[in-house]
Amino acid sequence: MSTSKPIRVLIVDDHPIVRDGLCAMLLANDDMVLAGEAGGGSEALDRCQESLPDVILMDLLMSGMDGVETTRAVLDKYPGVKIVVLTSFPEDNLVQKAFDAGAIGYLLKNVPMDTVANAIRSTYAGQSTLSPEVTEVMMRARTHPQRLGDDLSARELEVLALVVDGFSNAEIAFQLSISPATAKHHVSACISKLGAANRAQAAALAVEHQITPR
Repeated sequence: MSTSKPIRVLIVDDHPIVRDGLCAMLLANDDMVLAGEAGGGSEALDRCQESLPDVILMDLLMSGMDGVETTRAVLDKYPGVKIVVLTSFPEDNLVQKAFDAGAIGYLLKNVPMDTVANAIRSTYAGQSTLSPEVTEVMMRARTHPQRLGDDLSARELEVLALVVDGFSNAEIAFQLSISPATAKHHVSACISKLGAANRAQAAALAVEHQITPR
């Protein structure tokens, strides 16, 4: 698909190596150009003000303002911008939050760069692009509710077991050799999927419904 002017793309991701790869992808496509880079939500808002992009590739799991909050903030100020989520996490609650915030597309980082480029073009044209895993998530959401805890991933069950044992996010990160931000994300996912108000209630529900082995 050709356009009269290059599609201006802002890359928002807290990993420099990911931003570098996406920048290289943009350079390889004549119909799109880099409008800027940001390593977090606040910086993304600054870049939008400096050079209004057409499309934003938005990571979700970032320190400070996460991708959902950033998406909402960007669209509140710049409603014409179109946002494609590009993340490693296809969890049900995260997908729903991203679309509720106003994202149009949702891709996982394991897709080929050609898929990302085509998603930018489709999004610019107002069409949604989804990874197959995300499509499955949305289809599951239309089916009957599962038993409490059935939608927790294997990693989330590991995290929930540590929450039940009273571990903090930092301790969970250490135990599972993951980053504190990833641990926080998994804990939040557990709380959301269990319909709990906080981690204490999530732990209580896990014990009550025998979701984690004890």
